[in-house]
Amino acid sequence: MSDARDELGRIIGSLRGKLELERGFGSDSVVKGRMVDTPRDENKDDRVRKLAVLEEGASTCMKCRLSEGRTRAVFGTGNPHAELLFIGEGPGYEEDKQGLPFVGRAGQLLTKIIEAIDLTREDVYIANMVKCRPPENRTPRQDEIFTCTSNYLKYQIEWIRPKIICGLGNAAVQSLLNPTKGIGTLRGRFHDYNGIKFMPTFHPAYLLRSPGEKGKCWQDVKKIRAMLDELNAQ
Repeated sequence: MSDARDELGRIIGSLRGKLELERGFGSDSVVKGRMVDTPRDENKDDRVRKLAVLEEGASTCMKCRLSEGRTRAVFGTGNPHAELLFIGEGPGYEEDKQGLPFVGRAGQLLTKIIEAIDLTREDVYIANMVKCRPPENRTPRQDEIFTCTSNYLKYQIEWIRPKIICGLGNAAVQSLLNPTKGIGTLRGRFHDYNGIKFMPTFHPAYLLRSPGEKGKCWQDVKKIRAMLDELNAQ
C-alpha cells in the first residue's frame, strides 16, 4: 500500500512540475514531459526567467526516488550569464538543509579554488548532476542521474551557455563525457561537450580526503583560467 502511495505521490509531483513549466513557458513549450525550443526574441535574453521557472519545478519534483528523503532541492546558484560552470555529483547534508550547492567543507574548498583563479562564486555558476541528496551521501544511481539531467541540468547548460564546464569528480565526468574512463585518465586536458570546452578534475570532497592530489587540481584550474583568457581575447 505504501508503494502505491509513493508512486501516486511521484505522479502528482511530476504533473505539478509540468504545470509549473507550462505556466512559465506556455503550454506549447512542454510536450510529453520534455521541454522543446520556443520562439524567442534574439534581442531579449530570458535565461534568468527560464532558470527561475525550472528551479520552481525542481523544488516540487518527485520524478525519482531521491525526492523521498530530501529536505530541500538544490537547483544551482551563481551567475546565469557565467562563462564557467562547475558541475558536481549531488547535494550533501549541509546542501540539503540550505538548498544551496557546495556549502559544506567541500564547498569551502571549491570557493578557494574559484578565488585562486581570480573569480568569485558570483562570477560562476555551480550545479550538480542530481538536485536531491542521495541517502547517506551514496553515489547517485544511473537512472537518477538520467532523470535529473534530462529534466534539469540539460537546460541549465543550454540556457547558461558557458564557455567552459568544469566537471567535479567521477559521477559528473563519466556521466557527461565517458562512462568507461575514470577521472585520473580524463583530467588534465579539455574535452568537447556539445561544443563546450569541458575540463574534468577532482571533486573537492576527494581532495579533502587526499590532499596530495590538490596540485593536480591546481594544474587543471590554471588551464581553465588560461583558456577563459584566450577565449575572451578572440
